[in-house]
Amino acid sequence: MTRVTGEQAVLRFAPSPTGELHIGHALSAVTTWRWAERLGGRFLVRIEDIDTGRAREHLIDQIFDDLTWLGLSWETPVMRQSAHFAVYAAHAETLRQMGLLYPCFATRSEIRTAVEGLGRDGLCDPDGSPLYPGLHKTLFGSEVERRCARGETFALRLDMERALARAEEITGSSTIDYRALDEDGAARTVTADPARWGDAVIVRKDVPASYHLAVVVDDHRQGVTHVTRGRDLEAATDLHRLLQILLGFDAPRYHHHRLLTDADGNKLAKRAGAESLRALRGKGLTRDDVMALIGVS
Repeated sequence: MTRVTGEQAVLRFAPSPTGELHIGHALSAVTTWRWAERLGGRFLVRIEDIDTGRAREHLIDQIFDDLTWLGLSWETPVMRQSAHFAVYAAHAETLRQMGLLYPCFATRSEIRTAVEGLGRDGLCDPDGSPLYPGLHKTLFGSEVERRCARGETFALRLDMERALARAEEITGSSTIDYRALDEDGAARTVTADPARWGDAVIVRKDVPASYHLAVVVDDHRQGVTHVTRGRDLEAATDLHRLLQILLGFDAPRYHHHRLLTDADGNKLAKRAGAESLRALRGKGLTRDDVMALIGVS
């Protein structure tokens, strides 16, 4: 693993306090920690609590307790996304002023119905959501104001076609690349494909950012040089790299590590009932036991 000469590596583990940490999180945290050690860099923890409706305060202390039990330490104070909504809103405004965001009042059911009507129900983004069919994309200001006056809320979506054209103007290239590091640290160039996300949501209806905007802004503000996260987020890097170009941010280097799976090959996840670290500890498992489960010696 290498770093740019003269640059101190900065890495982060960024859990969401919407559920307890499980061994998949342990793999990601330990992987990031060990990369930071090898690179002589800094290890940060960031609490991604932008989803205020699902985030739970007591889980934040539990996250810290689990990470300490794993033998990890990190810099303080810890950044919490919920304290930086104004920052995300400012960067969203930058994109809006560039003519790259537009309001979307559509509900999920409206989008699903429109997609089915167009015969495009099999076309999905990497998260499995139907590709947005462009509803409300041409609403004028007066119509937006009328709908807001009726109490309707809207998200802001990225006009992907315009965004890609603007990125080409900025870089002078029709391709968007980033540097990826393999398991052995070997570097390679990956060509991103942001278009597969369609007109992605950049600002949600309930908070002034989506995951995609917040994580890009946070990595920039914290000076993150290396992003280590699971392969399930590899596709997100395509969209993140586009946003970095549009906002004038440097690109970190990326390592998308292996995933832990169940007997059927499905990714272990809290929504799928993966057993938490707290539960494993309650059963008497030791740190070494967990390290063996995640395949780290």
